[in-house]
Amino acid sequence: MNHDQARMFVQEAAQRVVPGADFTSLAPEADLRDAFEMDSLDFLEFVEALAEISGRELTENDYPSLDTWDGCARLLESREPVTHR
Repeated sequence: MNHDQARMFVQEAAQRVVPGADFTSLAPEADLRDAFEMDSLDFLEFVEALAEISGRELTENDYPSLDTWDGCARLLESREPVTHR
């Protein structure tokens, strides 16, 4: 997965939680929670959607890296897809 693909997954996950979330003027390092007014439950739903869409495992330890658009993308790029046995 490249960086652009990862950023598209972040957009899709955010739009599941915050329909109409607009990324057109969002800086790559902007805080997603603040930009889209996500509370804790919204953020958890976002992380779950991002894991599902990307096929990557995301845990609570990853939350600090998932605060920004580029942070999410970098983390997704660094992870291998989950393989089911």
